[in-house]
Amino acid sequence: MNVATPAAGKVWLVGAGPGDPELLTLKAVRILKECRIWLVDDLVGSEVLDLASDTTRIVKVGKRGGCVSTSQAFILRLMARYARQGHHVARLKGGDPFIFGRGGEEMAWLRERGIAVDSVGGITAGLAVGSALGLPLTHRAVSRGVTLVTAHTADGVPPNWKALAQSGLTIVCYMGMSSVGQLGKELLAAGFPAGLPVAIVQRVSCASQRHAVTTLENLDSDVRNRGLGSPAVIVLGEAVTHRQIDVANTSTGMPFARAI
Repeated sequence: MNVATPAAGKVWLVGAGPGDPELLTLKAVRILKECRIWLVDDLVGSEVLDLASDTTRIVKVGKRGGCVSTSQAFILRLMARYARQGHHVARLKGGDPFIFGRGGEEMAWLRERGIAVDSVGGITAGLAVGSALGLPLTHRAVSRGVTLVTAHTADGVPPNWKALAQSGLTIVCYMGMSSVGQLGKELLAAGFPAGLPVAIVQRVSCASQRHAVTTLENLDSDVRNRGLGSPAVIVLGEAVTHRQIDVANTSTGMPFARAI
């Protein structure tokens, strides 16, 4: 007697954006509707999950620094197991899968094991922060480019801050809030000026978004005084002075800090 072989499944690495469900791409929404199983990162906005149908199985596989987290090895095995059972699986990630999201590692691992995998890009917080504050990350008068960088590295070796200090680019720093005091010291030691404008934006694009604008020398104290924390991005550069939002946003009620 022949036993039916399960239909081949597939994994989709889907970027959920920074939190606002309206920032999902049309393709992401379509793929999510096609996937019965969602493996959801901790930074995915709660309103994005409202798009799930009654038959969607949502498995939370959050990974947050300093917190009890699902191991990456377990997440990989889970994706493979569901796909081999014939399911279409959405690996739903905050932001974009390929910007500090391990998308490249996961895609390579799945392909090495013969599992079909594809991806859908998302808006990363480091880009969404521009619209959130009306802040031009590039500006022809003060910044000819933007760099996305992480303050937390797997091997503990920091970015080449000295080179970035000399670049004149706008710097958007991820994963810097847990050691913001040390980060500020490293940036000053690398040659960033003490008076460099800085914006710290927590929960970019969400209804709970908060921000503060300060200078590099006051970064640590202002973060503490404002009670800001993760998830947040830190924007460094003269472009910060060209932001357009400094007062309460009457449409969302989001609180904003003082201008420089």
